[in-house]
Amino acid sequence: MDQAQHAQAKSDGIMKIILYILDQHLSDMVFLMEVHNGYRFTYSYVNEYGLIHAGLSPDSIGKTFQEVLPHDLAKEMQTVYEKVVKTKQNLSYVDEMQERESSRFYESKLTFLPDIEPGRSFVVSVTREVTKGIQEKQLLLDSEQRFRSFVDHNDDGVIAINFDGVITESNDSAKKILQFHDNSQKNFLHEYLDTNDKEEVAKAVERTKNGEITVISDVKCKVSPTKVKTIQFKTVPIMVNGDVVGVYVILRDETEKVEKAEKIEYMTLHDHLTGLWNRKALLEDLQKNMSPSNGQHPFALLYMDLDRFKHINDAFGHKKGDSLLREIADRLVKFVHSEMKVYRQGGDEFIILVPAAGMKEAERAANLVNEIFEQPFVINDQEIFLSPSIGISLYPTNGTDAETLIKHADHALYEVKDKGRAHYRFFHTEMNESFSNAVMLESHLRRAIEMDELSLHYQPQVNLITGDIESFEALLRWNNGKFGMVPPSQFIPLAEKTGLILSIGRWVIEEACRQLNSWNNKGINTRVAINISPKQFFQSDFVGHLKWALEHFSIEPSSLEIEVTEGAMEDTRTMVSVLQEVKETGIIISVDDFGTGYSSLHYLKRFPIDILKIDQSFVREMMRNEKDAAITQTIIHLAHHLGLEVVAEGVEEEEQVNFLKKFHCQKAQGYFFSKPKGSMETEAFLLEYKKESKQLQ
Repeated sequence: MDQAQHAQAKSDGIMKIILYILDQHLSDMVFLMEVHNGYRFTYSYVNEYGLIHAGLSPDSIGKTFQEVLPHDLAKEMQTVYEKVVKTKQNLSYVDEMQERESSRFYESKLTFLPDIEPGRSFVVSVTREVTKGIQEKQLLLDSEQRFRSFVDHNDDGVIAINFDGVITESNDSAKKILQFHDNSQKNFLHEYLDTNDKEEVAKAVERTKNGEITVISDVKCKVSPTKVKTIQFKTVPIMVNGDVVGVYVILRDETEKVEKAEKIEYMTLHDHLTGLWNRKALLEDLQKNMSPSNGQHPFALLYMDLDRFKHINDAFGHKKGDSLLREIADRLVKFVHSEMKVYRQGGDEFIILVPAAGMKEAERAANLVNEIFEQPFVINDQEIFLSPSIGISLYPTNGTDAETLIKHADHALYEVKDKGRAHYRFFHTEMNESFSNAVMLESHLRRAIEMDELSLHYQPQVNLITGDIESFEALLRWNNGKFGMVPPSQFIPLAEKTGLILSIGRWVIEEACRQLNSWNNKGINTRVAINISPKQFFQSDFVGHLKWALEHFSIEPSSLEIEVTEGAMEDTRTMVSVLQEVKETGIIISVDDFGTGYSSLHYLKRFPIDILKIDQSFVREMMRNEKDAAITQTIIHLAHHLGLEVVAEGVEEEEQVNFLKKFHCQKAQGYFFSKPKGSMETEAFLLEYKKESKQLQ
């Protein structure tokens, strides 16, 4: 064998090895096509994998596309191969092939091999399955599109920032919230922030760079020279391959929500007629001034009443009277010392808080108030002169709690009115002689249950839609052998202060259940609402006693309703637990005097409440005061939206009934329908009512 033959044999051996590898160990399909004149292509070589997956047989070697493939596929292959030969450039393309119930994808890479042998050129095609890669790419694309759709159509704004705080991306909601465009000059997030919020937001972004998610509420953003928005910021890390590469900032515009909350807060703390602070604000300020954290410095309360204001009201009408009250409020605010605060107690009564004041400072303030009334007021072009009567109490001399200070200032005021009006007096202890002796009253109250002096009177709650009477409120009465009928306003605060309210409260629960049992046995089915003191809720056996009373008197839980004052809601954690336990028994829960106490609306969401009772102070004035009417309407709508029943208290006029019906208030109670009546009188009424109902049927 000469050298040329030896080289050829060696080359043939290598070729056999290559072909073996192509046939047995390569999972790609390999096609070698010879190029003939006129762009005719014949199969020169196909590896084993290619024969199987392309559906070819060994007989296909030497044949053209048109001879071995379906017409459409042959036409497609002819076009692709011609392009490779004509352009003399490599070409890649992907085919989708339907196999049974799924599609599979194959990528082919074609290379033109000119003049491999003299006068012979070839095109080699290497085809491999890329289904998994295509599917993964499609899943990634779908995921990106879903994410983009979520971001683009989200009501919350979404912006992406880099580590320098530059805004790199934003959705339409973010542009709307921050009021910027793609060509906005503000490229940095901090340029939108209020100075007071920049540091907090920067710290949040810094924490997010370390993978932490943060939420900041009430961030002030200046979106225009005249517009500041309140926005909640939520920062989320942008993760790529486990690394934080940027920060998403999710923006929730809370401007309207905050403005509404501020408006509600304003209405809660301000008098609706004059715009002055109201009684609730006064109580809060007194608590602050008496707090040890504020030093418990002395101060004075001036309780002011307008002399003969009722005559002016009667002579000129309520509208002119209201206008006069507003003018008086304006004068008080303008002329009193800047550190003093003026409150409207109600009607023609005002209270002035004079901080850091003893007797001399209080006298000086009272004289200043008198000077305000030296100039006349004008009504219908007629000059009217008014004078104030002022009662003064001092902290801590005349009391160390808010109610006592107000009461003592009130006592002093009545002393002024009794002694000729138009001057001021300081409270002194002898003024209490005109009131029942507290120690003696407490002594009698301690024996009220034992002496069978307590009773429940029942006031009906009328369904304004049907006219039916479905429930009653039980009101506590005390008929004492010495003092006679003692007003609840006098003995209930005393019971609260001395702790007697706990035993009295247990008696009320048992008496209401006993009465319900008695009525049930006579075929009378109704519901009774009882008032619960805040102190009762914090007794460990409160719920247990309720359950015992229901079981002992065989009462359906839904026939008993407990009324909770808003003041009791302040200890949220305890009240949520107790009320939830009460709710689980099936007892109905209502909020009494809604709108006058604990003003946060948060408890309406957290507590299991069934009924809101509109305080009578709003109902009483709603036909003469647009703001009281608006508050009443708002409470009704709020209750409806929360799925709560609403009951209006203190209804005394038909006009009030019509107003409540107009806005779909479910129930009302008050003297317009019936005064509270004793159990026997109420029972007789119910039996007669039941008899008439049967006759109508």
